[in-house]
Amino acid sequence: MKIRAAFIAFLVGASLLSAPAQAATNLSVGVAYDIGGRGDKSFNDAAAAGLEKAQRQFDFKLDAVVTDGSSADREKRIRSLITKNCNPIIVIGSGYAPTLQALAVEFPNTQFAIINDASVAALNVTSVVFGNVQGAYLAGYSAALISKTGKVAMIANPNQADLFKDGFSAGVFASKKKVIPIVKYVSGSYSVATTQVLNAGADVVFATTFGSDAEIFKSILARNAKKKGSVLGLINIEPDQYITVTNATKKFLIASVVKRVDKAIYDVIALSVAKKQYLDILDADAGIYGRSYGIAGGGIEFTVRSKELAGVSDLINVAAATAEKIPA
Repeated sequence: MKIRAAFIAFLVGASLLSAPAQAATNLSVGVAYDIGGRGDKSFNDAAAAGLEKAQRQFDFKLDAVVTDGSSADREKRIRSLITKNCNPIIVIGSGYAPTLQALAVEFPNTQFAIINDASVAALNVTSVVFGNVQGAYLAGYSAALISKTGKVAMIANPNQADLFKDGFSAGVFASKKKVIPIVKYVSGSYSVATTQVLNAGADVVFATTFGSDAEIFKSILARNAKKKGSVLGLINIEPDQYITVTNATKKFLIASVVKRVDKAIYDVIALSVAKKQYLDILDADAGIYGRSYGIAGGGIEFTVRSKELAGVSDLINVAAATAEKIPA
């Protein structure tokens, strides 16, 4: 089941999203996928789903390229789309940010959008990001509700301190359960970090590190194989870690924070059809504009995957109403 707040229209001209299919004369959309392209069961596939929905709704030409990950290749791929007169050009992932910063200046009449990044300062770049703190709040709240040991953990990257303090930890304390939140910032082995938080007594782990964190999943799977009684639970983020979810890991995957990349892609194209763009201020000092998707509007969803959490869905819905007030 999916937990989310009631839809609140964020979009400029929100009626676009429910409008019948319409022609977009001469609109040519370019998409630069990240490493791996379609079939990665992660951001690229989520983006492709949004593109497919937009193609059913609107009439436009689509050109897509895939990078090998190098800076030179990223630039080459974007330039190839510019040469084909694609406008807008949507790039998937923060890996494109340095290249896009330079090309946006060189091509001021081309509208760009970058997914899951808010570091490119240019009026012709729409930065699309997601309310990770809101999702982390629900993860912490839900973990605390079902913890049997009174300890829950978040495994994170070193730059995610705010995600723990304002999100996960705040959610744990909001549950009013006698539960201690633990955080482990990983700069080396994920398996070592997972073992450390499990040895500290955590029985629910929220994995927020980006990428294919197979080590975290494998560590919990191995520990559950040896454990008697209640199993250890995991909450992940999709599509960041979707690729690591196997049939074996689904048994202990109790919930997922879902970034609706597909929705964001669709919305960017819908606005392009209407000759509009997102101009929300994401960072006034840096001059970064775009849209931050949160629970309100369905940009962040919390998918419950365990019967135990489903039994307290009313409480989680109440927590979602609180979480959506956290700045996305």
